[in-house]
Amino acid sequence: MTNNLDHIDRAILRCLQGDASLSQRELAEKVGLSQNACWRRLKALNDNGVLQGATARIDRAKLGLDLVVFVMLRTRHHSADWLETFRRHVLTIPEVVDFHRIGGDYDYQLKVVTEDMTSYDKVYQRLIAGVELDSVTSYFAMEAISEGRPLPL
Repeated sequence: MTNNLDHIDRAILRCLQGDASLSQRELAEKVGLSQNACWRRLKALNDNGVLQGATARIDRAKLGLDLVVFVMLRTRHHSADWLETFRRHVLTIPEVVDFHRIGGDYDYQLKVVTEDMTSYDKVYQRLIAGVELDSVTSYFAMEAISEGRPLPL
């Protein structure tokens, strides 16, 4: 689908990444379309799965979610069954906001957002209780220089 996106589709996506709360009229004005033409484009982007809903950006610090931890995991298990069990287990932990299988020295990377070290230790205990892991290394973020940047369109 991305090869079929023209400059107007990309403009729509850039606008929505900046502010998904724009009304259809405001969005149409920003990208130079009529409201009906903009609606058809939005519908096509949704139908093709390029747009996957809208979310709100929340200031985590204002909610007391001050600790960000990047958790690097190694395992000796690489079967599809183990991965599915591990995936299901990790997805039950709401503090895990990003979850990636990666290449390199580690097998998986998690981004955990929580209140403090005590809260993170509870997340850690839940994480290691669910599956056998070879190693768990935690890196604690000291400052968020940039988070949630828009995709380069």
